[in-house]
Amino acid sequence: MNEGIDNQNLKEKTAQGLFWAFLSSGGMQLLNLIIGIFLARLLSPGEYGIVGMLAIFTRLAGNLQDSGFGVALVNIKDIKHNDYNSVFWFNVGISLLLYLILYLCAPLIASFFHQPCLVSLSRFVFLGFIIASLCISPNAMLVRNLKMKEKAITSLLALLISGTVAVVMALKGFSYWSLATQQVLYNVIICFGRYYYTRWHPTFKVDFTPVKQMFSFSYKVLITAILTTINNNVLTVIFGRLFPAQAVGNFTQANKWNIMANQLVTNTVAQVAQPVLTRVGDDNERQRRVFGKMLRFTAFMAFPAMFGLALVAPQLIIATIGEKWAESIPLLQVLCISGAFIPLYTVYQNLFLSQGKSDTYMWLTITQIAIMLIAVLACHWLGIMAMVIAFAGINVLWILAWQLFAYRLIGYRLTSMLRDLLPFMFIALAVMGVTYFVTLPVSNIYLLLLLRIILAIALYALTMKLLRARIFEECIEFIKSRIKR
Repeated sequence: MNEGIDNQNLKEKTAQGLFWAFLSSGGMQLLNLIIGIFLARLLSPGEYGIVGMLAIFTRLAGNLQDSGFGVALVNIKDIKHNDYNSVFWFNVGISLLLYLILYLCAPLIASFFHQPCLVSLSRFVFLGFIIASLCISPNAMLVRNLKMKEKAITSLLALLISGTVAVVMALKGFSYWSLATQQVLYNVIICFGRYYYTRWHPTFKVDFTPVKQMFSFSYKVLITAILTTINNNVLTVIFGRLFPAQAVGNFTQANKWNIMANQLVTNTVAQVAQPVLTRVGDDNERQRRVFGKMLRFTAFMAFPAMFGLALVAPQLIIATIGEKWAESIPLLQVLCISGAFIPLYTVYQNLFLSQGKSDTYMWLTITQIAIMLIAVLACHWLGIMAMVIAFAGINVLWILAWQLFAYRLIGYRLTSMLRDLLPFMFIALAVMGVTYFVTLPVSNIYLLLLLRIILAIALYALTMKLLRARIFEECIEFIKSRIKR
């Protein structure tokens, strides 16, 4: 009886967490879209390229906030203030040291990319490392308690304020400094929000014993997160070295749209997956059920979102940010293919983290990066498009490596994975294919964009309803229950 009650409570908490995480991700991507359109119209591909060269560093700041000891704090069964306090002071110290190193390396970074302006710009952007380290502990507190509503409000407010400031700065002629200011200000507001909702504060009585106990787990997670960031941004670094800033800007813009779309799903799942899988415990049968359902939910959202973006990319880019970004369209369409699989990676990764298998997580990522670098560099003589295709192909195929280790961990079979994922993938492909051919006669890009979005959503929803897909029915039931409240 108690287990049934626990299961029901966990199911309700998971549903509520997914609901607020989805609202947060959806709102974030919508705001990102609106702000991004304004900025892309005000700034040139070259100006985007300058900041894009530093993208790898700004995302490393995000790793400090969401990975390493933050993940370890979520996994602790009986957590105390000293655990949070220990992690806070350790990460602040590490981030200050890291900032000092990068501050001194700024001239070398500028020389590598052949852009002298990066000396001052990078030193400003690198402040994100310090700011992110300040809110690791309160962020972990919100995540472990599934406080997704509070995280959603903070994130949306931070993006709205920082984005507005960036647009005003761009209008005033601050060029790439507007993009850099947006990144730093966003982290500042996020930090204030985390402390406001948790009411937690550090104390000067510091005991690093918890850090020592968590270290063997968390350092692997942090290293893996950093390597994943390097993997996801390796093309920007290579392009920045080999090609003009305008080419880097086109890729940065394409990747931005790709990330906005796949993070709608990734962030929704990531905020809930680890705490839920951790609470399931050591029952492999129950873990397989929960894990499979999370994969189905992720596939149900990811495949239509990413394949749909690939379908409407030409009209979307031209209609929103203009002809000057036309060269980013084919890059975006290729990235959307691998982008459909990125949210699935998140479910697998959180499975290993919930089981304390940060070493498996780390080595799978390291191997993927090594293969990725070899494939991408081997294609460099063929140009940017060939390198992006190689990058996307490895990302798609590497899901099989994660699946192999998931089978070893909880007995989740390849046939189960294919049964959970392929129906949604093929249905999404079929829907986009039908939508493409039905709308071919339409020549006006604005009308074509609108028709393709509406028709694709309607066809996908109708197909799910006719096939009586359980995930679709549960989503509709939950939305109805929220409306009645």
